[in-house]
Amino acid sequence: MTHAGTEKTGAGGLATGDCASRALCVVGIVLSEGFSLLGAGIIAEAFQLANEMSASTRGDSVRYRVRLLSLHGGSVTCSSSVQVWTDELDVRTQHGFDALFISGGGAGAARTGRLPAEPAAMSERLSASACVDTVRTTLVFDLPAAQADDRFDAVKSALTLVVRDHGLDVAREIAEQLIPGSSAKLMPLLGSVGATVADKVRRCAQWLRENCDRPISVSDAAQEAAMSERNFLRRFKLEMGSTPSEYLLQARLDMTCRLLAGTELPVDKIARRSGMGNGDHLAKIFRKRWSISPTEYRVRVRRDRDALSAVVAPATAAEIETRDFAF
Repeated sequence: MTHAGTEKTGAGGLATGDCASRALCVVGIVLSEGFSLLGAGIIAEAFQLANEMSASTRGDSVRYRVRLLSLHGGSVTCSSSVQVWTDELDVRTQHGFDALFISGGGAGAARTGRLPAEPAAMSERLSASACVDTVRTTLVFDLPAAQADDRFDAVKSALTLVVRDHGLDVAREIAEQLIPGSSAKLMPLLGSVGATVADKVRRCAQWLRENCDRPISVSDAAQEAAMSERNFLRRFKLEMGSTPSEYLLQARLDMTCRLLAGTELPVDKIARRSGMGNGDHLAKIFRKRWSISPTEYRVRVRRDRDALSAVVAPATAAEIETRDFAF
């Protein structure tokens, strides 16, 4: 579920003036025809669980009030033909919201022809609405369409607020209650909530090194950092001193050098294990960078290591890293 936007954000990427300073956080779920009942329901349940947990621990913790809204109010039909009653999204009477989850409708709405008009009308109304309060900053999220992973996406967005107001431990417990086993995937994503851009870039750099053995695109890396591709490329270069592609290539070469020096694996297999594709591609990169083949590198590193072992204590020689041999 993508973050659709905010009225204003602080340096950490979350809204300033958030509801953590108040006892009540008002959340609106804005529905249109064909919305995902599962997605909307699990968002409401996430906030209900947060209320129950906070009530049992701290009486002054943030509590959530959830309201169901629609363009005209009244009954709205979900993708599975269940009708839900909603209040009208009325700019004249609506109080400010701390967060809004906006439904785009699902497959059922698309078949009725109502999908394009209704979300557009809601967006127009919201843009001029007191619902999106510039003093009481409003976070706006997309409510997922009816699809297989709508529960996960819905929980992820709801827990963004829970992490901000109650911390990761509460969010983890809620995630496990709603979708058992989901916290292992959700927590790394939610761990960046409140992080600075520099934090996100450094975490992504670590992720690139840890996953350099598999195919990774710029889009994958930007998504991991929760940034747009353009902003990610610019900020990564500023923080790390190289482009993401250059950084990933260096991580793969580091792995390749370790495997060449420490194993008897064939060059082609090492290339596959380190994300370099095949032996021919790896050999081209080695010759371009160091004017030496992978096999020659292996021989030279081991020869130099053996020579060092003859003149220094074995323990000291063992501590010498492959990176100390520059070509």
